[in-house]
Order: sequence, then C-alpha cells, then structure tokens
Amino acid sequence: MPSAPGGPRLLLRRLREIMAEPVGAQDRLDKIVTQIAANMVAEVCSVYVMRGDGVLELFATEGLNREAVHLTIMRSGEGLVGLIASTAEPLALSDAQSHPAFSYKPETGEEIYHAFLGVPLLRAGNTLGVLVVQNRTYRVYAEEEVEALQTTAMVVAEMLATGELQALAPVDTGIALRRAVYQKGVALADGVGLGHVVLHEPRVVVKNLIAENIDAELRRLDSAIAEVRLSIDELIERGDVAHHGEHREVLETFRMFAHDQGWLRRMREAVTSGLTAEAAVERVQSDNRARMLRQTDPYLRERLHDLDDLANRLLHRLVGRNLVAERGQLPENAILVARSMGPAALLDYDRSNLRGLVLEEGGPTSHIAIVARALGIPAVGEVSNATSLTEQGDAIIVDGAAGEVQIRPNPDVEAAYAEKARLRARRQEQYLKLRDVPSITKDGIEVTLQINAGLVVDLPHLAETGAAGVGLFRTELQFMIAERMPSASEQQALYSTVFAEAGDRPVTFRTLDIGGDKILPYMQSVEEENPALGWRAIRIGLDRPGLLRAQVRALLKAAGGRPLKIMFPMVATCDEFERAKQIVEREKAHLANHGHPLPSDLKLGVMLEVPSLLFQLKEICESADFISLGTNDLMQFLFASDRENRRVADRFDPLSAPMLRALNMVVEQAQASGCLATVCGEIGGRPLEAMALIGLGFRSLSMSPSSIGPVKAMLLEMNVAELSVLIREELKNAGGGETLRPKLAHFAETHGIPV
Repeated sequence: MPSAPGGPRLLLRRLREIMAEPVGAQDRLDKIVTQIAANMVAEVCSVYVMRGDGVLELFATEGLNREAVHLTIMRSGEGLVGLIASTAEPLALSDAQSHPAFSYKPETGEEIYHAFLGVPLLRAGNTLGVLVVQNRTYRVYAEEEVEALQTTAMVVAEMLATGELQALAPVDTGIALRRAVYQKGVALADGVGLGHVVLHEPRVVVKNLIAENIDAELRRLDSAIAEVRLSIDELIERGDVAHHGEHREVLETFRMFAHDQGWLRRMREAVTSGLTAEAAVERVQSDNRARMLRQTDPYLRERLHDLDDLANRLLHRLVGRNLVAERGQLPENAILVARSMGPAALLDYDRSNLRGLVLEEGGPTSHIAIVARALGIPAVGEVSNATSLTEQGDAIIVDGAAGEVQIRPNPDVEAAYAEKARLRARRQEQYLKLRDVPSITKDGIEVTLQINAGLVVDLPHLAETGAAGVGLFRTELQFMIAERMPSASEQQALYSTVFAEAGDRPVTFRTLDIGGDKILPYMQSVEEENPALGWRAIRIGLDRPGLLRAQVRALLKAAGGRPLKIMFPMVATCDEFERAKQIVEREKAHLANHGHPLPSDLKLGVMLEVPSLLFQLKEICESADFISLGTNDLMQFLFASDRENRRVADRFDPLSAPMLRALNMVVEQAQASGCLATVCGEIGGRPLEAMALIGLGFRSLSMSPSSIGPVKAMLLEMNVAELSVLIREELKNAGGGETLRPKLAHFAETHGIPV
C-alpha cells in the first residue's frame, strides 16, 4: 500500500484544511476518511468512536457500506477493532479474517477485504476510538505505513476531543474540553469548593500539530532534549533537590529516561512523519500512557509518572514556559489540580484565593492532607487521571467530605453544590454559636475538646472554635516544609510563637515523628522493606540523640516560665520512654546550670500507637504523666492493615469489638493509675466515634479544627451513663470482630444525638 505522492505531510496539510472548512461534524468526518483512503491508496478507511457507554460505534467510512454508519457497534475487546481499543496497540494483518478475534458484521460488506491496519485514536493515553484502513489484496503493511497512520490518528483524535461529535452521539472522549466529568476519589479534607482549575504544573496544550519545516522541528526537538538533560544533570550535581520537591532518586530516573535512545528515536520518527516537535512529544507520551495504564505491575505503572514528568518538562522547554505556575498570581476561586504535591508547595500559594485541592496521589494521612486540613481547604486525593481530565480555567467542584470531584459540571449540578455549600456555611454558623458553650454532656460530664495542629496558621482556630488547647502539635511539619534542617534557634522561634498564639491554653508538643512515610528531602533516606515498622519517630531520636536533644532544648527554652507538655511518638517499650525522659532531664539540668528559666510545670507523655504498650499499660501509666492514643497507627498495627492501602484500609472498623476492647483497657488502667488518657487520632473528630470514646470513659479528645463544632453538638445532647451501659453490655456479648457501629448509630438516632 504505497502512499500517494506527497506522503503523510501532504495528508496532514489536507486534513488541516478540512478541519477549517465550515461544514457539519458528519460531513467533516466523511471528508477526512475519504482523504486518508486516497492518500494511503486504501480501498477502505473507517473511524470507530468510543461512546459514553463504552461501546465502539462506526462513525464514518469510505469503502464499506455507508448504511452501516451509526448502526455497527461492538464492545471494547470485541473483534479486531475492539481488540485495538482494549490494548491501545496498532494491529497490522495480511489476512484479517483468519485472526481469531475477527468479528463478522454483515451490514458493513467488509468480507471482501483481507489486508487490515488499525491504530488507536489516543489523547493523553485515553482511547477515543480506532482508525482503520483495509485492502482487498493480501499484503503486509510496512512500519512506515503504521507510523504514518498513527500520526494521522493523532489529528483525528484532536477533532474527537473538541467535543464536535457530541451532536452525532454521546462520545466518550474522556477529556473532551466541554464535557462534564464525575470522578470519585478519597476524602482528604472536609468542605465544598467551587471554582476554576489551576494546574500546579500546567500542561502544554499542543494546538499546532502539523510541521511546516521538518528539519527545523528536528533541531528544536534536539535542542530542547539537550536543555532538559542539562537541567537534570545540574540539579543532581548541585544537590538542590529539596528546593524543587524532588528526591535524588527521582531525578536519577529522569536522567535515565532523558538519555534513552529509543524514546528519542520514536519522537524523531513522529516529527519526520509530519508533526511539530511538541506534537511528537505528546504523541509518543500518549502511546506510553496508553500502554502503561494497562500494566498491572505497580513498578511499571509508577514509571508512568516519571515519563509524564519528563514529557511535561520537554514540552515546557519547547514553548519557552516555566514548569510551575506563578504562585502569587492565583485567580479568584482557584482550585489546584496536581499529580502530587508536597506541603511546602501548597503553602507557597496565596491561600486567600484558594478554594480546593485535587490530587492524583495522596491519602488521608499524607502530609499534604494534614496541611490542607490545617488550612481549611477542601481536598480530594487519588483522583485517577485528574491532570489529564482538566484544562486550565475549567469549572470544577471539590467535595472534600464525599471525596467527589465534578469537572465542567452541568448547571443543575453546580446549583446543587452551591446550595450544599450554603447549607454547610449555615451549619458552620450554628457551630460558631456553640463556641463559648461549655462542652458538658446532658448528665454533667465535662469533656475537653482540643485541636490538632502543626503550623502557625492552625493556631487562630483556637479562638475560632473555642477549643480548650492544642492536644497534638506535630513538630515535624516545620521540618517537612523547610529546604534544610531547621536550626535549634529556628525551632525555638516557632515554639515561642506557638506559645504566644495559644495564650493561656495548653499545648502538647509531639517530638519529631519522621521516618516511615515522612521522609525529609534533605536527609538521606533508609531503604526498608516495611518503613511503617522500621526506623522512625522515637527510634530515630534515641539513635540520633543530638537531634532529640536539640529539639527538647528548644522546647524547654521556649516554654521558660510557663507549663510545657512533651509527648514521644512510636514508643514500643517502657524502656524507650525512660531513655527519652533521661534526655529531657539532662537538658533541664544543662539549662538550669546556665541560668535559663525553666518551664513552670513539665509533663511528659507517650503516644500509645504500638500494640506492645497494651501489655505494659500498668507500667507506662505509672511512669508517664499522660498517654495519648494515636488511633491511626494503633488501628493499623492492631489489624495489620496498611492505612494507605485502599484494598484493606476500610476492611476493619474502629468501632469493632476488638478495637473498642483495646481502648477500654487503656482508659480503665489510666483511671486506676491516675494517668490522664486522651485521644488525638482521627476517630476523635468523628461524632459517632467520639460518642463511643466518651462512653468508654475518655474525657479529653483532640481533633482537626473543623471537627470541634460537630463533636461538641453531639456531646451536648448525649447522656454518658446510658451509653456506657450499652457499650459495656455489647462488648461483653460481641463475638469475633463484630462492629458496634449499627447499635451505636441506633442509640444516637433514638436519643436525638446528631452524629
């Protein structure tokens, strides 16, 4: 099948002319298939489009029976066309009918054609349809012909992605610029945000697809690749990776891909076939995405992110734009959309115009989720393909409570969410009225409600919510958002600011909880099979006592003359706590010897999050001034259920009998030993779970600021004595891993308790 004179470049120019003609969508598509057939000397050219219901429909043909258009359909995976759609790979056959996947559609009249060449219509890795050419003769298609048809397919895919074909039938372009898209993710931070998309690392939208000068485009491509390679080499050599939020191993991977000759060859071939340098990069990366999205190996799928980043860098070089948007110039009602983002990057943005955050990666306990909650920004994570589904300026809605994202919503959907936002605002006003109401239950039990914090921006929430204090101040956030290790004086300055902002309210500082999933970019990471169970938190502090001593000294100096509470994370044995206490005592003695004022009162406690402490409760309660339950990790370790693994994260219920029995053991032993037991894990901020904790005997809960209102509204309506009887009776009779959630929910409903 030799190409007609002029080859693919002439075809691309003719297609560009057709795209500009003032004709209807069907006429345009009919002209396109006719032109492709003529240029490639094919007797048949057909376009099959993926509809919204996942079915492939024949939209246009030259050579087959025209009456079959919009009548012939097949599922993805059915027939040769369905096979191409499901694999996203080209298929060339000299005798199509002998292939086992061949599916005969009598209305098309294609039984007389033997040679078959089909390629997927791809955009950003999404399959929009299939482009096919056929001939009567038995022949083998050359690689150059496959390449030419793939290049042509990219131009056709752009037509599909504009949404022009919506008038003919519901087309599943996946990323059509004007189509409404609903995506379900994972809730990261509560709230509803309505606004417009701001891409954290904006993609380059390639509009000029067809090259005017092939040699000039090849030079542009080679020059941009050289610049990207040089920039990556410079980053690695000067070690300035923290400033860019990229770890060294990521940059090394970039460097490996940037020097891959196969990648460069495929892009050069795409340019030679008639595409601009930008279009060639996009086409090759779209092919890569299509293949790798179908991989089941998590390592190979992870490499997709590396290739995406590299292609994005290359595109920005080609068009002369910065990779990252200007942080200080956010439009009003901005909603950030990113593949991933570190907490420092989020804090760089002007928060006065920020209304929401959407991420392809990041779970509820990720660093970025913690910061989003602290800032009060609605956020949803694990939204598949978010950066490809959106364009800069698209209307978007983020529902941080439900974990839902509406992209380019229809007017009725937008109106419904606007009403939801107004209802939420009214509810917040009601909670605000409870700010100064004492948190005392109906039967007179006082419960202390505090907030979790980690940044100075968290502290105004104390006054806004009427919280009694800070039950957990995560000191590691200062380290995570810094470009280098904070000095002792910088740490002291932060802690002094926290004390000043908190006023007379108490603050419990948790020492550095790093390691595991909290890797500091300027520290050498340690390769571990299971980081969550490895070298982290107090284990690092005891093995690197200089780090812990510097932090303790900064805390003691900042607290001079006022009460101080220090809590140690990830304590697994009483001995670890005793060793930490000795470090504190030595620092106290050192400061006293040098005339520094000491805290007026010093309380030392432990985070109870390792199950081994459940079997040392008497000893730890007698040694510590207080214990605070980190229910996130305790739940994870108790059930051997990785909280970041979506397959098992929701498999076990914190209101199940085993978990509640463990919590009951803690509160009973703490009461017997005269040791204060508090809860600072996430379940303390959920009204139903908080109700159960109060029923067990906990009298101090710490939570995100947004949870104070709902939890206080709940406890003001509850009778602790009645609930305690119910819980203990149910725990006595519960078998196996039975959950008490339905019975607790029924109790709340029948007693008028808002949960």
